[in-house]
Amino acid sequence: MAVSEDLLWDAEDKSTRIVPRLRRMAVTGGCLGIFGSVLWVDSDVRWAVCAAAAYVLMEVAHWAWDRRRLVEARIVVGEPGGRATLRLRHAGGRITEHDPHQVARVLIIHDNVDDSSKLRLRLRRKRLFFGRPGRSPVLTTWRETCPGAAVNNRNARWGMPGIPD
Repeated sequence: MAVSEDLLWDAEDKSTRIVPRLRRMAVTGGCLGIFGSVLWVDSDVRWAVCAAAAYVLMEVAHWAWDRRRLVEARIVVGEPGGRATLRLRHAGGRITEHDPHQVARVLIIHDNVDDSSKLRLRLRRKRLFFGRPGRSPVLTTWRETCPGAAVNNRNARWGMPGIPD
């Protein structure tokens, strides 16, 4: 068990990304509005309103999912000689603490396009956490911190498009 505060996962982007999301929504809404007003004269524009509503709903769902993603995971010891806890910080700012012995699986997925990795963390109560892309961590630290977990890594399942050999 780790006795000091160790950083286990660190995401590259820790912001809430609300400005790019609002910009995308404004551009998409404006384009659908212009396209709908051009077609207003001769056709039914309900499809443009439905498409805009569906896009906004998908963007809100993605925002809610993205707020729950992990941006930082570290092991923290509260008192000298006390039990260590796994502190998880989410993109929305929420911090949760869990017992490292409750971690069932740690999976690090290496991206073969850029030099980044993604984290999949599963607790014993079937709770799954997704991590934002970050640097590849050292797996031995995860193995020492979470002794009952299955710690694995793998490459992404799809490759980079390009010229075949």
